[in-house]
Amino acid sequence: MDGDNGTVKERIVSCCKFHWRGKLICIFPLLVLPMLLYGYLNDSPEFVCLYVVVVMALFWITELLPLYVTALIPVVALPLFGVLSSKDLCVLYFSDTVILFLGGLIIALAIEYCNLHQRIALRTMLIVGTSPRLLHFGLMSVTAFISLWISNSAGAAMMCPIIKAVLNEMDTGNIFNVYMSQEEEPYEEGDPPHPSHIAMAFYIGVAYAASIGGCGTLIGTGTNLVFKGLYDTRFPDSVEKVSFPVFMLYSCPLIVGLNLLLTYLSLQITHMGLFRWKSKRAQEVKKGSESKELIKAVLKSRHASLGPMSCHEIQVTILFVTTIVLLFTCKPGFMPGWANFLNAKKIGNSPCILLPAVLMFALPTQYTFFKYCCGKPPFPGRAMDALISWTYLQKHMPWGLCFLLGGGFALAQATRVSGVNTFIGRVLSFCEGSPEIVVVMLCVFVSIFCTTFSSNVVVANILLPIFFELALILEMHPLVLAYPSCLATSMAYLLPVSTPPNAIVAAYGNIKTKYLILAALLPSACAFFVVVFNAYTWGHVVYPTTGSFPDWAAEAKNQTTRLVFHSEFIM
Repeated sequence: MDGDNGTVKERIVSCCKFHWRGKLICIFPLLVLPMLLYGYLNDSPEFVCLYVVVVMALFWITELLPLYVTALIPVVALPLFGVLSSKDLCVLYFSDTVILFLGGLIIALAIEYCNLHQRIALRTMLIVGTSPRLLHFGLMSVTAFISLWISNSAGAAMMCPIIKAVLNEMDTGNIFNVYMSQEEEPYEEGDPPHPSHIAMAFYIGVAYAASIGGCGTLIGTGTNLVFKGLYDTRFPDSVEKVSFPVFMLYSCPLIVGLNLLLTYLSLQITHMGLFRWKSKRAQEVKKGSESKELIKAVLKSRHASLGPMSCHEIQVTILFVTTIVLLFTCKPGFMPGWANFLNAKKIGNSPCILLPAVLMFALPTQYTFFKYCCGKPPFPGRAMDALISWTYLQKHMPWGLCFLLGGGFALAQATRVSGVNTFIGRVLSFCEGSPEIVVVMLCVFVSIFCTTFSSNVVVANILLPIFFELALILEMHPLVLAYPSCLATSMAYLLPVSTPPNAIVAAYGNIKTKYLILAALLPSACAFFVVVFNAYTWGHVVYPTTGSFPDWAAEAKNQTTRLVFHSEFIM
């Protein structure tokens, strides 16, 4: 900068320091290029698809390009490589599921727009307690409970404004640093600051709690319903049925309860200094605990200053409850829902959440205009505001989330069409002769790994049929192998693209991918062992006959063998 070009070494170091992203954008695709060439030379489309998956995973992890831009790579790569057509690909970027996510975000922003989140946050803090550790546990528990009944993405989206309000209260009270300094994590002028490690624990904890809570019921997440549908179709003569109450009994005690507790403790250890009492973070948390009475008095004063609920807040609350009821009663599974009676066309989840979202723009914040009909002054000089403003929505809505989720769905569709599921089945064929628990652990690991880079619903659609057939080959009870694998597809903690709650929280809290990966290491290990432990302890209590290979499964295996033999005979 001062006219001194420096030595060659210094110039190279300076170039790499400031332009490493541009270099890696070229290096990473070239590094894994042999995978693409192998796919073309050997006519193996699964390797062509895996090439795109690996390149995008590297870009997502390192953030060489913005996450939302990386998610658009399939639109270019998959049609050029002959994996999917543009027509089949682009519809995935605005599917029923994407609309469901956006509807949840609209309702979450409406809660923030009317300041209802401030009232909920203050009330939650007063009930649970003002200690940072108690608040963390309380917010995670509430999120997990909500996600039992509605979409985990909607649950996470609705909790984000509450977390923001809680952290603002902590920041106002100077309890702990809510944001990192410019020295800790540099950010460009105009960009929002990055949350501190303690603040990230609140955001990330809610994202993980939403995923964990979704495992508790059949309607908690789409993978659970995929599992039930595939199981009932593949094994119609099964004695052990997957019903709503039995699924809840199987999952809630350990998968939800124990896993939630271990995840909470993991984040407490890594982000809030638990068991490291002399660390800076532990001292900040301790400071918050020592000041809880003073904070409680301040919170009571602020809660009282809000006054009674306004008409605006009441309407948003009613629409929020209506959303939950519509989602719960659409197709509960254990009884007929309202969608079963309107069966002219298939009704998905998006109408349930988009109807209240649309009403947010139609209903006024108050109804004092009725008195104008009687001719009483003063008369209005402008139109009434709606429950949420489109201008506010445009400013605060993370629109790039559509691309991020659509990119995951596009990759998942490509892996199915290209035959990656068949490739994985061939890879897993070496499991024959291995101990049963080793096979279960391997399938759970594969499920967690695959769902890291793709939609968990589509991963379940790809992997569960493979695991059903693998169970028949190894003469294992299909539930022992597929049940934990189904639950494992929801334990996607590593990347924002892994699951919608991660994407929502990362976008809302401005959390970088590297921090999300570091936070996910210990919770992912806990989830892995809890899922396997549950399968061989509580799982055998709920399904006591799963310890042996049942007769109906043996018959299903014989039918498959006869079908394969018949096909080979015809050929």
